[in-house]
Formats: sequence, C-alpha cells, structure tokens
Amino acid sequence: MHLKHLVKKNINCSIEESLEKFKIVCDHAKLHNMKVRGYVSCVLGCPYEGHVEPTKVAQLASHLLDLGCFEVSLGDTIGVGNPSSTAELLETCLQHIDANQLAVHFHDTYAMSIANIVTALEKGITVIDSSVSGLGGCPYADGASGNVATEDVVYLLDGLGIQHDVDMNKLREAQTYIDDVLKRSSASKVARAHNANTTTTTTTTRNDMNNNSSRSSSNGGSRSTESPVEQAIA
Repeated sequence: MHLKHLVKKNINCSIEESLEKFKIVCDHAKLHNMKVRGYVSCVLGCPYEGHVEPTKVAQLASHLLDLGCFEVSLGDTIGVGNPSSTAELLETCLQHIDANQLAVHFHDTYAMSIANIVTALEKGITVIDSSVSGLGGCPYADGASGNVATEDVVYLLDGLGIQHDVDMNKLREAQTYIDDVLKRSSASKVARAHNANTTTTTTTTRNDMNNNSSRSSSNGGSRSTESPVEQAIA
C-alpha cells in the first residue's frame, strides 16, 4: 500500500496499525464529547514510494470519517502537488466525501501551494491549513519546505473577495515576532514583498535627506564666504 514507509517512519507503525490506534482515540473522544480531526499525509506524492493513487487517499479519508473524525485534512506533505494533480485528487475524494468534511494542507516546496489552493476553492473546499511565516517542514523528505504561509493565503482570499475574518496587520505582527525570535527569514511572499517595499522606501527617504543636506551645506557654505555686498555684485 502506498504511504506505508512514510507512516512507519513518521509514527512507527503501519497504516493498518495506525487505524486501529485511531479507533481507540476516536472512541474515547466520543465518550467525552470531543471532536477529532483526521489527517492523511503525502496525498500527492511520497518521498519513499513516489506517486500516490487518489483512490487510496479517498479510502483512507473515508475510513477516518467512519471512525468518527468530523473532518479530514488532505496533506501534500512534501509539496510536490500541482493544480492538475490536486484537481484529480479532490475530484476522486468528492465522489465519496462531502466537501464540508475535507480540508487541504499544502507545503510550498515548489511554490505551487497558492495555485493548488485556488483549485481546492474551485472544488468547494473552504478549510485551508496554513502557518504564519510558512513555518513547518517534513524531516523525512529532503528539501520539503514549510506549510503555505497564512499571510499569502489571506492575500489570495482578499484578492478573490472571499471573507475570512483574519486581520492581516496582526498576522504580520505575529510573523515579525516569530521570525525575530527564531532568527529566520520569512517564507511568506507577502512578508518579503512588504519588507522589500519598506526597505526601498526607507533607503529612498534617507537618500533624499542626504541630498537635501548636501545642497543645504553647499548653499550655506557659499553664503558664509561672501559678504552681502559681494553677493549683490555677483
């Protein structure tokens, strides 16, 4: 079965064993009126087995819902998906599962996350996993980047006129704080663009101030070396 090596590496058990353990968790959650959200990893590609059949993903997602999960997030853990493969996966899953029971979770390894999210939105998926500043990654997949940045998703939704109730300014404050603490550069395209614009504006302002100061000094120097009479004659 696809994904078996990734699951073994990730949670040290097979897919079948993991489902047995999930059943125990879901049963206990039901007793305490707790909601459980399920995840299927590597839905668009596995670092050990390559291509993953959409039908296998749909089967696993359906199984998690049958166990009692209220929602299942489909994760492109290593970020190899594109709009075409995303559409194929979702179309297959939606033959068996309602759109309101699915979420998407993209990593931005090949800068395809936003394009894939547009595809998901077009298919009726309205829940999107993301992380501030694009934090995250996959320790079992060399080169896999973090999750799609929340700032970039919000920018997309704003552009599409989709309501989301997320404050971009507060989001940017959180992103700046996190990046400062971790001493890292943001993976968010929005943050990078904002930082570049801020730097350009600051540099231009400083240059203008320096130029004005130079002109002022030059003019001032001329006045200081000539008497009012000499200036009038000149």
